[in-house]
Amino acid sequence: MTKSTDKPVPQRPLPTIDDDNRPFWDGARAGELRMQKCCGCGHIRYPISELCPQCLSGEFEWQRLSGRGKVFSTIVFHQIYHAAFAGEAPYNVSLIQLDEGPRMFSNVVGVPPSEVKVGDVVEAVFEPLTEDVTLPRFRMMQAG
Repeated sequence: MTKSTDKPVPQRPLPTIDDDNRPFWDGARAGELRMQKCCGCGHIRYPISELCPQCLSGEFEWQRLSGRGKVFSTIVFHQIYHAAFAGEAPYNVSLIQLDEGPRMFSNVVGVPPSEVKVGDVVEAVFEPLTEDVTLPRFRMMQAG
């Protein structure tokens, strides 16, 4: 009998979905990037919070965003920090400046990680991981 050296890949860590962030995750599952918009001053905020950081209003609505933006910062990870991501390294972690104002961390997919540059124009794409969790990622937009 041969001894197998293949180890099962650990399960990927997933976000905890609760009443506060459910509209964000429901939007992602529907292929939409949704964030909170303050009813007091109109500021679009991310991450999700109870109060607007601009005017401290607690009133907000969920707004669908365009999903377009630019790479504000990016780095390529070669180190594997969690075994579930071993097959994905190297990968980029990019800070995306959304056209509507907020910034969010994600990945730019569809190109080698080292080709992602500050200023690249990107648009949201959505990667289903489970029945409940779909991750917003970004891809390069075509010029023109």
